[in-house]
Amino acid sequence: MEAQSDSAIEIEGLVKVFGTVRALDGVHLNVPKGMIYGFLGPNGAGKTTTIRTLATLLKPDGGTARVFGHDVATEGEAVRRLVSLTGQFASVDEGLTGEENLVLVARLLGHSWSESRRRAGELLEAFGIAYAADRLVKGYSGGMRRRLDIAASIVVAPKLLFLDEPTAGLDPQGRLQVWDAVRALVSVGTTVLLTTQYLEEADELAQRIAVIDRGKIIAEGTPGELKASVGSGAVHVRLVSPEDRPRAGEMLGAVLGTTVEYAADPAAFTARVDDPDAAAEALIRLNRSGLRVSEFSLGQPSLDEVFLALTGHKVDADHTPAAETPQKENVA
Repeated sequence: MEAQSDSAIEIEGLVKVFGTVRALDGVHLNVPKGMIYGFLGPNGAGKTTTIRTLATLLKPDGGTARVFGHDVATEGEAVRRLVSLTGQFASVDEGLTGEENLVLVARLLGHSWSESRRRAGELLEAFGIAYAADRLVKGYSGGMRRRLDIAASIVVAPKLLFLDEPTAGLDPQGRLQVWDAVRALVSVGTTVLLTTQYLEEADELAQRIAVIDRGKIIAEGTPGELKASVGSGAVHVRLVSPEDRPRAGEMLGAVLGTTVEYAADPAAFTARVDDPDAAAEALIRLNRSGLRVSEFSLGQPSLDEVFLALTGHKVDADHTPAAETPQKENVA
């Protein structure tokens, strides 16, 4: 029986140690029911360890963690009945077809043959792989396997779904299909804990976000609150000539008194700004110096900029300790 609680997840002082690595160092987190909750951090920050602990795949070394009121350390069976986990690697059976994989999962969960085939057809259609329903999974592309893996995790809508990097390796269309499926689950009452390296994905889906770094929660709030916490805005500049970017970036940084971030676009760069008047002065300086600007805008910081400000490195910074190396795990 589900314990009474207003929260899907309640974590207090959670600790997990691997040898000399303190993967979780007193994590506190509260995830309300019925929402998509983003859980962000660089590689090795503790995201996967937190999820594996909540899914009862790891035993905590300190603190408490509850899922719908059930303690993960002492009520593991009750927790496992309420959750589903999609890890970072597809775990479908390559020797079966796409349809057979989903029918197998549905049958294991108690559906009749007819209901299993119906549900498999619905999911294959929803994830855009119905055309490959009768093909062996070993012939699927990586993106197709990923979509099938996620479909298998929601054959029966769980109370809580852990999505660990759900759209890694997917093309834009595949990502949108996953997003639609996640939103549909939440609309019928599922709570989703989402980790992702695509910060625009968290911005698009999550109602609230927690940022973890080096085993500690360092920020929490709505996307808007997190953006506001690092400054009132950001200046985005694109130049006519990419070769002018080093000089223009240096000038903008001096005027604004801040660090300039250079985009993948060789003609573009960004800087945080607290004073709109300073942004206007920066544009005037650039024009007077003969540096031709094709685009100039002042807006809210992106989540990428928030992440950089909070952690000091970009979201894909790779400093993964052995304890945080992703492993193939599933909870049924």
